[in-house]
Amino acid sequence: MKEPRSIARTATRLGAAVALSFSMLSAANAEIPRGFELRFSSHAGSYLAARIAGAARDMSAASTFYRSALRADPANADLIERTFLVTLASGQVEESVQLAERVIAFDKTHRIARLALAARAIKVNQFAQARAHLTQAVQGPIADLTATLLAGWAWYGSGNFKMGVAHIDKLSGPEWYAVFKDLHAGLMLDLSKQRNDAIKRLERVRTFDPNSLRNIDAYARILSRAGRTEEAEKAYGEFSRALARHPLVESAVAELKAGKTLSPLVANAAAGAAEALYGLGAALSQQGGEDLGMIYLQLAIYLNPEHPLALVALGDLFETLKKYDLAIDTYDRVPNTSPLRRKAQIQRALNLDILDKKDEARERLAALVQEMPNDIEGLFAYGNVLRANKRYAEACDVYTRLLKEMGEPKREHWSIYYFRGICFERSKQWVLAEKDFQQALTLFPDQPQVLNYLGYSWVDQGLNLDQALEMIRKAVSLRPKDGYIVDSLGWAYYRLGRYQEATAELERAVELTPNDPTINDHLGDVYWKTDRKLEARFQWSHALEMKPEPDELEKIQRKLKEGLIENPVPPRAEDPKNPDKG
Repeated sequence: MKEPRSIARTATRLGAAVALSFSMLSAANAEIPRGFELRFSSHAGSYLAARIAGAARDMSAASTFYRSALRADPANADLIERTFLVTLASGQVEESVQLAERVIAFDKTHRIARLALAARAIKVNQFAQARAHLTQAVQGPIADLTATLLAGWAWYGSGNFKMGVAHIDKLSGPEWYAVFKDLHAGLMLDLSKQRNDAIKRLERVRTFDPNSLRNIDAYARILSRAGRTEEAEKAYGEFSRALARHPLVESAVAELKAGKTLSPLVANAAAGAAEALYGLGAALSQQGGEDLGMIYLQLAIYLNPEHPLALVALGDLFETLKKYDLAIDTYDRVPNTSPLRRKAQIQRALNLDILDKKDEARERLAALVQEMPNDIEGLFAYGNVLRANKRYAEACDVYTRLLKEMGEPKREHWSIYYFRGICFERSKQWVLAEKDFQQALTLFPDQPQVLNYLGYSWVDQGLNLDQALEMIRKAVSLRPKDGYIVDSLGWAYYRLGRYQEATAELERAVELTPNDPTINDHLGDVYWKTDRKLEARFQWSHALEMKPEPDELEKIQRKLKEGLIENPVPPRAEDPKNPDKG
């Protein structure tokens, strides 16, 4: 669901205490002690390890270490709160509830503690207790909306849907509250067999944001049960023009065409509360509120363990935080019966590839493509993994199959031609590569990555030099802070013998992207050509430290030993250097 930007501003205020506990120390390279080491760690050591783990978003480890520290200092309010927050964020909701009771003993209005306790109460059908917890939470824009929606569902769970709807309706606040209020009031009215009122609410929601999957799905589903099947199909069709081939939409449309009636979006109070937490959690995760979004999504999954969208959103959040192992585990939890299962498995394979489990990733994607040979998402992911692993000929075949499935070329298809062009170029089929790059530019004129790659390739081959240089200059003007593209301009000047201009651009490229071996190698070459041989050797040595590709490694070593030979063959690298950067 697309939400107004106001959410991002209010999320910062609500999530401040949460984020503080997660980001105290930089832990990119920290080694977190585990297992038997914990038994021998001191209270201070456990606390420090917990802080490091929390900063690294390893919530499970952080929870373990905080609990160890808490045993040594059980009355420490700050420690209790930190332990509670990371335990909840790790998805151990039942364990966090016990800690939440301790939190409210010293801070009775603690928002997140009251929210966790309310979620637990809703799950076990203690709806009056849930409302009591929500009433006592400290106020704020996101907190107010969350508490109101969950309290509304608690009233519904108590058998009083009218009070639930009234409770939601009386909430005043920012304009963007309206979509949440009408959606959940509409879902509640739908379950209570107040169909006409429910349709009015859900129609307003759909009008407010016709590109929101959840808004359209809720509206189309109630139309289906009202016998308005054609209108339901039309609603899905209009959504598909903005976002084609969404698995949930395709599944729902297939059911409609088979004469089936669609079930409601939610089935009970717990599912309704989970839907509210999912909607807010997904929005927060996408707008800078990752820590709070993680908690909301974990609570949504706690209330509805098979909520496919919440699981996918949490997996996506873990990817954003570069916690790829956690993303894999989360995608595995998407039910086999869900239309989103395939999407989750594709993302799982992509994360395996990032973790350097390349064979496993490739084999899984190959199997997924074999299962559904016409699936565009699977083909695209498979082609990208093959390309990233330099299996260029195989990637060309997959991209060709993909383009056949896509049909008439459209602007959004430029990247497929671009990626296939890279694979043709890398597999020494330049005529085909050039044709694909030009097709990509036809679809998306002035696309900087394509301008850069084609222009660089022409310069490298001594072709169309004036046009190539102009293309690279255009790419730099569009991406002036992209070190890879600036390097291309510098290298073009170098190949043209314009060494002073090359020096200026390559020095700027190194400033923008200091840790790339190819850029440093290029700068060394131009220094050598301008009789700055000591600096050239320094740059080549620096490039060696950055672990260049094996073929480039040998060339740099030779230059360090013998100097730069005349008419060197320049390094060639993807994009040039990286097609996915910039």
